[in-house]
Amino acid sequence: MNPEADQILLTGADQLTTQIAPNLASHYLRGAAAVQALLMRFAAREYESGADIRATENADIRALFAELAPMVRDDTLKARLRAAAATRDISMTISALNIANGELRRLLIVLQIHVEEFGPRDAEKRIWKTLKAMAERRAISL
Repeated sequence: MNPEADQILLTGADQLTTQIAPNLASHYLRGAAAVQALLMRFAAREYESGADIRATENADIRALFAELAPMVRDDTLKARLRAAAATRDISMTISALNIANGELRRLLIVLQIHVEEFGPRDAEKRIWKTLKAMAERRAISL
């Protein structure tokens, strides 16, 4: 597509902010236009990097599962971690990546609870390192 969706959204956001909002009589409408422009900027960012963020998170969580599975005491959880670590993203669409990401995150919560209860401490630190990286990738910057 030429121009790309992110450029269309950013152009629309700029027009809302610089041309339309200042000409609206109502404070409420100016504020609503500003909010819409902000949302359009977020959508543009998501268009550009959303799939990459999710695919990277999914790969990081799978790698974490592969790394920590041998340390897990619960055999059922260990098997779930190994099975999840062996999965791959079947599509690079945001919706498919979100489904996989949600499943991986739910299992990550189970792993984190297990590690916090039974250790080892290094595994807990490794989980927090992954969570921090995930949060940094998804941080909103204006």
